[in-house]
Amino acid sequence: MAGQEPSGLKQAVKAFSILGGVGIYLVVFVGICGYIGSLIGDFLQLGKAGIIGGIILGFPAAFYTLYRQLKNNELI
Repeated sequence: MAGQEPSGLKQAVKAFSILGGVGIYLVVFVGICGYIGSLIGDFLQLGKAGIIGGIILGFPAAFYTLYRQLKNNELI
């Protein structure tokens, strides 16, 4: 049994990989929404309000799409 990892370590690595992917997904999604908000803010001459609006709208959208994705993969 020297070549086998303990099951607790396997579970920890799996959980870390899932949560790491979730974190990267949230950052990228909110970043894209912030960038789109910046473009809209520049077009409408809103200044920083476009970026802030994009980020504020990006968080709920990111959590919703993440929830749907995890629910479809039956991880929840």
